[in-house]
This record gives sequence, structure tokens and C-alpha cells, in this order.
Amino acid sequence: MAWALILAVAFLVINIALFASTFYQILILSDLEADYINMYEAASRINGLILPDFILQGVLSVLLLMTGHWLMFLVSVPVTCYHVMLYVKRRHLIDVTEVFRVLGTEKKYRMVKLGLLSLLFLMVIFRLVLSIFESFVDDEDAFHSF
Repeated sequence: MAWALILAVAFLVINIALFASTFYQILILSDLEADYINMYEAASRINGLILPDFILQGVLSVLLLMTGHWLMFLVSVPVTCYHVMLYVKRRHLIDVTEVFRVLGTEKKYRMVKLGLLSLLFLMVIFRLVLSIFESFVDDEDAFHSF
């Protein structure tokens, strides 16, 4: 049961990192839309986060698959597949010259991603609470068996 608790905490940390990264990217795109930041700086900030974001999402999906958390895996796999598709087609980075043309699409994509990460966050929190409860119950059973 200790492994379930450790995995739940790891899933929570990864999910919070992905959530924060996606939220930051939405803020940058909103600042760009309101003309608070120039397009070169916005593109460089977002492009610096994209590859670590893709890697972290892939690690989360592989961990969920390997540990048998099927429902959480099914929630995270659409984003992972979309990331793989973008990377294979070489459309994963934001182009400075076309940033205003794709601004609405990029914001919508990140909002959907934020929604899926929020759903995954709720599932991870539920799993964490369940793991904590199970570890306390197992500890009490071990204590009473002596």
C-alpha cells in the first residue's frame, strides 16, 4: 500500500506541474491578445515550455498505463496522442510570424487541455485520499494483530 501512496503523490506532482504550465501558457496567450507582450517574447516563452510539457505528459501517461490506472490513463491519452501528432508533423512550436493567426486555436487547445487536466486532477486527488485511507487501515490492522 505504500507504493500506491507514493504513486498517487507522484501523479499529483506531475499533474500540478502540467496544470501550472498550461495555465501559464494561457496567460501568455491572453497577454499577447491584449498586446501586453510582444509576439517574439510570447513565442519564446511558450516554445521553451512545450517540449518539457510533452515529455511530462508522456511520462504521466506511461506511468498510468504501467500501474494499471486505466480510467486516469483514458483521460490523459487524448492529450498525449495530440502531442505526439503535433511533434511528428513538426507543428508543436509556435511560429512568431503566424502567432496572431493561430492565437484563437492555440487558446482553445490549451483550455481543453486545462479542462482534461482538471478532471485528471480530481481523479488523482480521489486516488490519493483513497491510498491514504487504505494505508491507515492497513497500519491499524497490523497493529491489532500483535
